[in-house]
Amino acid sequence: MNLKLNERDIIPKKVCAIHDLSCLGRCALTVVIPILSQLGIQTIPLPTALLSTHTGGYKGFSFLELTDEMEKIQNHWVSLGTEFDCVYSGFLGDEKQIEFVLDFARYCHKKNGALFLADPVMGDDGKKYQTYTDRMCALTADLAKNADIITPNITEACILLGTPYRESFTKSEIRDMLDSLSNGGKTSVVITGVSDGEGTIGARYFDRDTLGYGNHCTKRLDVSYPGTGDAFASVVLGAMLRGRSLGEAVFSAVSYVYTAVELTHRMGTPVREGILLESISVEDI
Repeated sequence: MNLKLNERDIIPKKVCAIHDLSCLGRCALTVVIPILSQLGIQTIPLPTALLSTHTGGYKGFSFLELTDEMEKIQNHWVSLGTEFDCVYSGFLGDEKQIEFVLDFARYCHKKNGALFLADPVMGDDGKKYQTYTDRMCALTADLAKNADIITPNITEACILLGTPYRESFTKSEIRDMLDSLSNGGKTSVVITGVSDGEGTIGARYFDRDTLGYGNHCTKRLDVSYPGTGDAFASVVLGAMLRGRSLGEAVFSAVSYVYTAVELTHRMGTPVREGILLESISVEDI
């Protein structure tokens, strides 16, 4: 992606990023903010929780839930007349937070037509996260139906649809999932963690603006890092706010994640520390 400075970059787009803040481990806000900032997007965090580390690979982490504080932050923003070009949600900690995000996204859309990207972070590798109850999954499905763009991985797509998880799906089955998740063509959908052949990994998508379908895949690397889903969704969002089509944005996101994972693995970085995003420029992808 080669995005050069021009007049429209003088006043950057403004995103409200509703994610947790895990201080160590490169995921959620510590991934979202630098990637969007590289793309010239002002990123205003609305933390859902404060953790000393993320929960994968670290033991004894501290955890402070911020549900009540979220409403106080929102009320202050409203009093200031703050407007956002996009609301971008990720991992949410309880039912109240999911309901809050939906109400806040609706408020921002009504106020100035703000875009809503929901990354329904509920699980991976065929299993939902232990913190997610059946009620939370149902509320997240409602959240997804009200979003402009959703970016589930294949596990989350199955949870949203109530479809039993398998290790592989045919291309026609993935297309059926895209159709079912698109809310009658109202929502753009990107499903990650899918393949277009042996030894590949990437994403398939439905674009509500063109009613078209597409996919972008790269070589599958035999390693997995926390925070790659956050990185993927952030590149997609940043590229689209810079005027790229969904297909172009997905291509850039797949390329970015592959480049980051390959470099991080080659450098021998411990998996729990996440990808070396400091060493990769999004604009070089």
